[in-house]
Amino acid sequence: MKQFLSGDEALAEGVRLARPQVISAYPITPQTVVVERLSEMVEEGELQAEYVHVESEHSALSCAMGASATGARTFTATSSQGLLYMAEVLTYAAGGRFPIVMMNANRATALPWNIYGDQRDSLALLDHGWIQAYAKDNQEALDLALMAYRIAEDPRVSTPFMINLDGFALTHTYETVDVPEQSQADAYLPPYTTSNRFDFGQPVNLGYSAGPEYNRYYKYEAHRALEATAAVIEEAEAQFTEVFGRPYSGMIEAYQAEDAEYILVTLGSISGLVAQVVDKLRAQGQAVGMVRVRYMRPFPAAQLAQALDSCRAFGVLEKDISFGAEGTLFTNVCSALYQGGVTAPGVNVIGGLGGDDITDGQIEAIFTELQQRAALSEAHQEVQEELPSVIFLGIEEPAVSADSARGEVH
Repeated sequence: MKQFLSGDEALAEGVRLARPQVISAYPITPQTVVVERLSEMVEEGELQAEYVHVESEHSALSCAMGASATGARTFTATSSQGLLYMAEVLTYAAGGRFPIVMMNANRATALPWNIYGDQRDSLALLDHGWIQAYAKDNQEALDLALMAYRIAEDPRVSTPFMINLDGFALTHTYETVDVPEQSQADAYLPPYTTSNRFDFGQPVNLGYSAGPEYNRYYKYEAHRALEATAAVIEEAEAQFTEVFGRPYSGMIEAYQAEDAEYILVTLGSISGLVAQVVDKLRAQGQAVGMVRVRYMRPFPAAQLAQALDSCRAFGVLEKDISFGAEGTLFTNVCSALYQGGVTAPGVNVIGGLGGDDITDGQIEAIFTELQQRAALSEAHQEVQEELPSVIFLGIEEPAVSADSARGEVH
């Protein structure tokens, strides 16, 4: 059935279809609508679940972890400072291999206080052992809710899953969304069963300590499980297409990138605007393309290296900055390309911080910058050190550009 839903509402519909048994809820803008809608579904009998209104975000994830330890399918949601507040519990949930599904509404972190969307909250916690996926629109938000449980609960994975939606750009923006029938969801997602649970008949030890001689094995196995997730994602998406008829592209989405000389790598909802700019520039005869990273963990290193293998220059546009270094997405992309033997010059463009608008004109300018850097690299490689590797949209500094560097050379 087609419905006109916000991203929060679409995500809540996907969770309803997944039939979670325990929902632990604490409100925070711009996530609140998700748990509000789920509370209404429980109250009206549309969803049979225990709905627990806890006193904090830390308690929300703790409650979900405790419920998961009993073998229940669980859900919670948060945003920004709330996600940071529950950071301690993220490692417990991942270390315990509890396949919790959590929605995070990407929002700027304080200070200054800001309720609008950037991606610094979730990207700051990449190393906490969770699967991380980023939706580009409301349909993908709903579909990820179903796929997240299918992937996280797979015995080869058994790892918690964070679904990220750009705050306000998706959470409060309305689109037409295809909401599947419950029978379709049930055919796709079987009831959750696991041996990683409290069982009085066959007792197991959960949440124990491990000293130096054993601890490394647990971390190694957690790493291997996240690596194995890549194959499970492919299987889950293939089965999703069979049941629902909507295909997905795996851990990355390449758009007009096969023959592109200049490629912009993106994350989240900004990919929609970038795709429009790509279409416009393609119509003008420019060989440009886009690659959207759908999963930050596990990271699609091999896929990215393959997608960018023949480009002349690449850019990474992200709503994040690791202070004193560069954007976190850029760091991951550069590592993947280095490992894959890709030597094209790259530039990191930081925009959208605190919900700042990114315009089509700015995206066109990024592609122009990539063309200039490719030409400069191919003709005057010795001046590359004079170009900034990180550029902030809307800020004059750093003042050096490919044009000015070329002028200095000549």
